[in-house]
Amino acid sequence: MATAVDREFADGGTGTAVGKLAAQTALRIEATVIRQGWPVGESLGSEADLRERLGVSRAVLREAVRLVEHHQVARMRRGPGGGLIVRAPDAGPATRAMVIYLEYVGTSVTDLLQARRLLEPIAAGLAAGRISEDGIATLRTALDDELTHLDDPSVHSQEPLHPMLGELSGNPVLHLFIDVLTRLTARYAHTSRRLSRAETRAAKEFSHREHRAVVDAVIADDGARAQTELTAHLESVTAWIVKHRVRRGRRVEGNVVEPELVEGPRAKLAEVIAARIHDDIAARGRQIGTVLGSEADLLARYGVSRAVLREAVRLLEYHSVARMRRGPGGGLIVTEPEPRASVDTMALFLEYQGVTADDLRIVRNAIELGVVARVTARHAEGDTEVAERLSRAVRWTTEGPAGEPRKADLFHSELAALAGNPVLSLFLDIITELFRRHASGHDRPLPGDTAADEVRHVHQRILDAIVQGDAGVARHRMRRHLDALMPWWH
Repeated sequence: MATAVDREFADGGTGTAVGKLAAQTALRIEATVIRQGWPVGESLGSEADLRERLGVSRAVLREAVRLVEHHQVARMRRGPGGGLIVRAPDAGPATRAMVIYLEYVGTSVTDLLQARRLLEPIAAGLAAGRISEDGIATLRTALDDELTHLDDPSVHSQEPLHPMLGELSGNPVLHLFIDVLTRLTARYAHTSRRLSRAETRAAKEFSHREHRAVVDAVIADDGARAQTELTAHLESVTAWIVKHRVRRGRRVEGNVVEPELVEGPRAKLAEVIAARIHDDIAARGRQIGTVLGSEADLLARYGVSRAVLREAVRLLEYHSVARMRRGPGGGLIVTEPEPRASVDTMALFLEYQGVTADDLRIVRNAIELGVVARVTARHAEGDTEVAERLSRAVRWTTEGPAGEPRKADLFHSELAALAGNPVLSLFLDIITELFRRHASGHDRPLPGDTAADEVRHVHQRILDAIVQGDAGVARHRMRRHLDALMPWWH
């Protein structure tokens, strides 16, 4: 699926040929950064150096640099001592776009909690196994903060503990995914009716008791109990949201991301403005085609320079949140969001975080084995679409275009789609993109067409077990298949 930037090339910008070459050039630059160990602060070369080294025109290079900047891999600095400078990426813009996309495609509370039940207990178990004195202090401070805010009406939920456990797990993939899940859950947790002070306090006290049980298990290095306590807590969260959530058709309250997470010293003003426009779009109920205002209107509303606004709009266009239409009747138009840009950015961010083969295996196994079980149940319920779509995906492994690197991924993406959970589909896309970029950046090309027959055979055996209604065998075969991919992560 093309991003807004790709479409800009095709819509009379620099042309589809330039756009395709620019995307390929951006991938080469990003692979170089990965291969060099992500040397933050170092220059990859001046514009002239890069043009000569990469063998491309100024127009192609400048579009490629725009993509690299959007992915937050590097930023072009002009003047003496300048060049394309490697930067430490920030997942904030992509996280905001992911939350908006997941809301748009109709992610339900059930979807969110299903994903959380798959991933968060694993994080709690890992955190228990590696807890340190600093980690203990961090968790106890979080519990103390919860008690402090029991009577504060401006604090609606006590979610910070969850991403904190993700961080303490030591697994960057779990940490990132749990962060997205808790942010989106918090948005769904807001109620359309005003809760009484007593109801609010009672809910917070109950949540705090469950959090304390989880923390006690983690501190005691009891991973099994930590997983059990957290699973029970997530069931309570589900019940509370189902009881109190906003009615269908009403907008979800709250910001896409808390302002303090955007407006730090490292944040660019354009990123702050893009985040505010994100929230304004959400507040209006995301009506596709709505005009938010002309450039002049937006300049006055947000009180920034034309240069800052235009950079913010480029971020929105890149993540397919909105696009600027010129001429009479134009302005910033709300568009249909899609996740490709966020997938790319998140994969690169995780690469920078130093994801290991074991990190990836843990999360991918949890997602894909959960998906296989759900799809097997769906087929057993009489859904004929399962066998039809997966059979086509199996055949595509060998019958698809030669040299197409994503052919083998279709079977996995179709499984995720058939499970009916957009969160798991998006997370799986990020994992597969991360795997592909890591292999490219470390000169370890994936087997591709050379192993197509073998991959097709494995996929067919997984499908056979699904069709026979044997979820255990299907999960076993999927796990063995995923384990076979790990040697390429070096």
